[in-house]
Amino acid sequence: MNTIQVHLGDRSYPIYMGEGNLNNPELLTQHIKSKQVVVVTNETIAPLYLQNVIAHLQQYQIETVILPDGEQYKTLASMDIIFDALLTKQYSRNATLIALGGGVIGDIAGFAAACYQRGIPFIQIPTTLLAQVDSSVGGKTGVNHALGKNMIGAFYQPQCVIIDIKVLDTLDDRQLAAGIAEVIKYGLIRDAEFFAWIEANIEKILARDKQALTYIIERSCLSKAEIVAADERESGIRAILNLGHTFGHAIETGAGYGTYLHGEAVAIGTCQAADLSRRMGWLSDADVRRIVDLFKKALLPTEPPVNLSAEECIKLMAVDKKNVDGEIRLILLKSIGEASLPIGVDKSQLLETLNEYGRSK
Repeated sequence: MNTIQVHLGDRSYPIYMGEGNLNNPELLTQHIKSKQVVVVTNETIAPLYLQNVIAHLQQYQIETVILPDGEQYKTLASMDIIFDALLTKQYSRNATLIALGGGVIGDIAGFAAACYQRGIPFIQIPTTLLAQVDSSVGGKTGVNHALGKNMIGAFYQPQCVIIDIKVLDTLDDRQLAAGIAEVIKYGLIRDAEFFAWIEANIEKILARDKQALTYIIERSCLSKAEIVAADERESGIRAILNLGHTFGHAIETGAGYGTYLHGEAVAIGTCQAADLSRRMGWLSDADVRRIVDLFKKALLPTEPPVNLSAEECIKLMAVDKKNVDGEIRLILLKSIGEASLPIGVDKSQLLETLNEYGRSK
């Protein structure tokens, strides 16, 4: 087992990575400080891993909340289900909430923990590759709104993140690919050597080679931990983690939550960001082809939905946390391995990308 520390002063916490970590109860129980525990999961994960986690918690007062599975359920209504369980059982502000699931569960449960009695401890146990390499680390929590993704939420750090690589054995191929999109992102924004390694080893990753999976999870978590430690609340460098996300969130919202997995939308959005970076003179045609080809090799979509117009995308992209005074600000690529901070872009070039990239057929 490897441990990475997220250094945030009195909010610092460990990320435990290893195979079989769900069978190591001490990793979990050392971070639980009271007798009251609620485990939040979903209908897909509950039959696979809920009893495994509960078996380590017999000495606690345990409640479970099983939510429907899917991005379309990442709502305030789902949070209310968690609050109902906490309030019905009169859970105190010392209770611990455990998020057992992918990014949706981690975001909902983390936001519920941030809000309940103005903050209770919570623990992340991510069960998808995307959650393991990205969403479980860094304290971003929240829910979606019909008008914009992740526009309601809070920065709230967990007590720890427990990653068991073995749970990826039960992850379907589409979800695995969605997680690879976020892994590729780390190479693009600050680690050209890692990007090249992914290119050379994408077949091993897709084949779930344990050594390859362990490597991409560890390197991604190290990168995320360093960025979060430098900029916890996204006032500067942390924004580069949003490469492709403004485009991607517009796709998720415009197509309807659940139509695209988050990683799929980010893959398309990153290709659009690369195309716009080329139009600005930062990337070459060869760079863009290299980026698009890797997403394709990872079995990810690279073209936007044909029924989502450029005008609708612009409208949806205007609802984004990086924007200032109504100006759309994007993370783009100066090169493979170097991202820009949020910048305002020429609207005509943005419209060219939205109208032309992936729409030639």
